[in-house]
Amino acid sequence: MTDEPVPVAASRRVPLNNPANLLTAVRIVLVPVFVVVVAVSEMTESAWRIAACLTFCVASATDFADGWIARRYELVTSFGKVADPIADKALTGSALVLLSAYGTLSWWVTGLILLREWGVTALRFWVIRYGIIPASRGGKLKTALQIAAIAWFLWPVPEPFDVIGVWLMVAALIVTLITGADYVLQAVRIRRKATAGG
Repeated sequence: MTDEPVPVAASRRVPLNNPANLLTAVRIVLVPVFVVVVAVSEMTESAWRIAACLTFCVASATDFADGWIARRYELVTSFGKVADPIADKALTGSALVLLSAYGTLSWWVTGLILLREWGVTALRFWVIRYGIIPASRGGKLKTALQIAAIAWFLWPVPEPFDVIGVWLMVAALIVTLITGADYVLQAVRIRRKATAGG
């Protein structure tokens, strides 16, 4: 009896043009649209502020949708891995900068959040040869709080309910800094483990 070769299944090739990547591309396109709408509103015209808020919320929704679709239907691509976080940071970063530019949000808050966001990105590149720092539940909570706070600031919420946006941003800032510190510890552990193993 001869041993017949067992056929090996070919690795599945994920097309670049898929629903997950399309949603990521939509988010990238919506960033300049969002910036223009906020600039037109000057954070004073209610109708334009509502339009800006809706644009931001639609773009943010694609962030949750594209990741779910990519994982659920195994549509993860190299483009998505790179473009998705860039699109996220471009959207939230531009929103925070605009809110500060129009005097709605203190610059130090924007500075701390952006420092954390780009710092974590740098950490991921720092350890990319040795391992991956996965998104934590805290990171997802951070994103949700940031989106909620920014949306609240954008919408022309009447007093005294506008103060809710401040508390949402405080919570977002706290979670942002705590998760940032956790990512630093993860990166250090990954590097140490890799160095010790080498």
